[in-house]
Amino acid sequence: MKYKITKSINIPKKEKFGIHLDVYPSVNDCGVVLVETEEGHNQEFYDIESTFTYIILEGNGTFFLDDEAIEVMKGDSLSIQPNTRIYYKGKLRMILITTPAWKAENEVETKSKIW
Repeated sequence: MKYKITKSINIPKKEKFGIHLDVYPSVNDCGVVLVETEEGHNQEFYDIESTFTYIILEGNGTFFLDDEAIEVMKGDSLSIQPNTRIYYKGKLRMILITTPAWKAENEVETKSKIW
């Protein structure tokens, strides 16, 4: 087969620290997630292996990367290297691409319930 389709009704949906996630199947060890939030990701974390690339589809906000504030808006792309502490605020709709694909055991929480 030359392609694989996953229908939207089969996409797992999760809620986590103020964000809604539609988690698509990994392809070639690359994770793809649709992220939506009204206020931001109310957890600071880092990943020990994956690079996180966010593409901002709608909205604007502020990412905090190792305590440095980075403003983002619709159309921006932000790539974050492993071992960088991450959390963000704002009303955002984004695509998150993780390379290699995200694994729960590689995520380290540094703070929860930031606000």
